[in-house]
Amino acid sequence: MSFPAATTAQTVTHTATGADSAAVAQSVVQSVDWLAIAPPTIAAVVALAVLVADLFVTDARKALLGWVSVAGLAASLVMLLPLLDGDRSTFCLTGEPGVCSYTADRFTLVIQFLVLGGALLAALLSVTALKDARKGLPEGEFWFLLLSSAAGAALLPASRDLATLIVALEVASLPAFALVGLRHGDRRSSEAALKFFLSSVTATAVSLMGVSFVYAATGTLHLTRIAERIQDVDGQLHTLAQTGVVLTLVGFAFKTAAVPFHFWVPDTYVGAPLPVAAYLSVVGKAVGFTGLILVTVIALPSYADVWGPALAALAALTMTVGNVGALRQQGTRAYSAVRLLAWSSVGQAGYLLVPIAAAAYSDDAEQSIGSTVAYALMYAAVNLGAFAVAALVGRTRTLNRITDYRGLYATNPLTALLLAFFLLCLAGLPPGVIGLFAKVAVFSAAVDAGLGWLAVVMAVNVVIALFYYLQWTALLFRAPEGAPVKHLVPAPLTAAIALTAVLGIGLSGAPQLILRFADTGLF
Repeated sequence: MSFPAATTAQTVTHTATGADSAAVAQSVVQSVDWLAIAPPTIAAVVALAVLVADLFVTDARKALLGWVSVAGLAASLVMLLPLLDGDRSTFCLTGEPGVCSYTADRFTLVIQFLVLGGALLAALLSVTALKDARKGLPEGEFWFLLLSSAAGAALLPASRDLATLIVALEVASLPAFALVGLRHGDRRSSEAALKFFLSSVTATAVSLMGVSFVYAATGTLHLTRIAERIQDVDGQLHTLAQTGVVLTLVGFAFKTAAVPFHFWVPDTYVGAPLPVAAYLSVVGKAVGFTGLILVTVIALPSYADVWGPALAALAALTMTVGNVGALRQQGTRAYSAVRLLAWSSVGQAGYLLVPIAAAAYSDDAEQSIGSTVAYALMYAAVNLGAFAVAALVGRTRTLNRITDYRGLYATNPLTALLLAFFLLCLAGLPPGVIGLFAKVAVFSAAVDAGLGWLAVVMAVNVVIALFYYLQWTALLFRAPEGAPVKHLVPAPLTAAIALTAVLGIGLSGAPQLILRFADTGLF
């Protein structure tokens, strides 16, 4: 349902390219469909409400801010349900059907479910983390930053012009810098925030330069119009457009932690509060991959010969470096469990890149992208589950070493079984059926696109990953060294672990619930 009362009009000028180089005046009518934009809007409004309420709430009642934030994210998720009845668009150009800045289609809703669900689980982890923090974290600021970042992440998949896309990307990223470095006086936290900030600023600068080149070549920022006009550019404009495509890809490669732009990941995950690391591993990654999909598949399909080989090479390099880095982690090193999950997330990013690269070679690009979405949904559920268990162990074992998980089954049998299940899902082994099926979908996308060499590289990396996932899993069931430590599970942590367990186990029993996205079009 559209609400035309909030309508303004303004005139902008677009420069046509190709045969017709005359300036064409377009009237832009911004008719706000409040229902379509409700999910990110609710998150943003609750963020502001929490920040203001923090000024008036006493220290003894600060915990209420966390539960208000959890409720706000849950409300944002609920508002996705009315949007399931059909595609909705807003902020559209008059006289240009389908040329809009915001579109809530099936692809948008799936990604919004992923990022808002991931933010909700990270919020549940944060409720306990803020309560246990020995060095106090400013709760009002924490929840404001988390909700603001979630609002930007939810806006991004609906963005259908480059300006909105970049703004959403920065709204999702800027609060994350502060979240990483929010522990005042903590050297590791400050170093992590600085590395994350510098890498992200570099990525943004490169992306903006690439976007400006694409705009100069096409005269438009809307993704569908770029796809139409960029096919007709020639001469120097063609070179300019190619340069813009490459620079845009490099910028998003930073955001997705693709090798060689991954250097910030291990130290950032270790230095950040663990719930923030969990948030970055899922929501931060989803933001980068969603932007990459929108730019390549929707805006630049005619330049598949440029971004296809580049993404295929990045996928092979990323999964190899990530898995080798995880394999080298020493179990007795401080924070080795978090470092292993960090390197594992780099390796998983390589798998996620495979279907996007395959879309450049496939006759059915939508099915290839569907494989990435299916894999991302699986990865989000089980990886957040692994981080939830790591947060539980970290409450009593502050160094969070891999060896600290030895004998977990003896003291917390259900938690140990669930962590084993999450790790087996990431490895792609039964009973983690959803992990196996998601990997098969990604592998099939590469084979169907004729990227046999990339499928072989992926198979080798899956075998490498088996070693460290199984090694960690086996450690859970060994006899504990010294006096066993009973890990008490607070209610918010219990809820986070239970939700991820239900998702992982339920989807393993009915993998078609996710894999159907790999069989049907998303756009």
